[in-house]
Amino acid sequence: MLELKHISKRFGDKQIFKDFNLEIPEGKILSLVGPSGGGKTTLLRMLAGLESIDSGKIIYNGKSVAIDHLEQLNILGFVFQDFQLFPHLSVMDNLTLSPIKTMGMSKETAVAKAKELLQRLGLGEHGQAYPYSLSGGQKQRVALARAMMIDPDIIGYDEPTSALDPNLRQEVEKLILQNRESGVTQIIVTHDLEFAENISDTILKINPK
Repeated sequence: MLELKHISKRFGDKQIFKDFNLEIPEGKILSLVGPSGGGKTTLLRMLAGLESIDSGKIIYNGKSVAIDHLEQLNILGFVFQDFQLFPHLSVMDNLTLSPIKTMGMSKETAVAKAKELLQRLGLGEHGQAYPYSLSGGQKQRVALARAMMIDPDIIGYDEPTSALDPNLRQEVEKLILQNRESGVTQIIVTHDLEFAENISDTILKINPK
């Protein structure tokens, strides 16, 4: 169970969150739905440690989590909207770079883990491919594998179906539902209410103030 209590966040003169509270049961899928400017992506970035939290309290599995050390705790693996794969690196190097450099994982362990994830996601033959040669759906799966390399307790997706055709959208839906079957807690930011309804246990509508 992830609990956010009295979370506040301000950008300049704009109050993004004020005294915000949220509970996310373990192994469930929560979708944050609404137009741009409501703070959906900011919330994911805060949980990943990519944005600071001004004040509040985070409780995970009954234990309080320091809000200024979230990046080191690897609670949430982030799947970016534009994938943010390094174009000059192979798929394998994209997956192993961060665990080796920031987590001290050995190269042998990182490569073995990456191979296992790529196999699970139907990309076993693409380890030495480069991002330019991949389809949108394949890039999405590589981005998901990269997020899973750190064994996050939660995976957050920022607009995972943005600019994807209907077939690829269904592919992403299947991946998210497969992760739920594995017991992974997931948070999805999306404008697409129909997509959210297809995959979510809970939908939270967030609108700009």
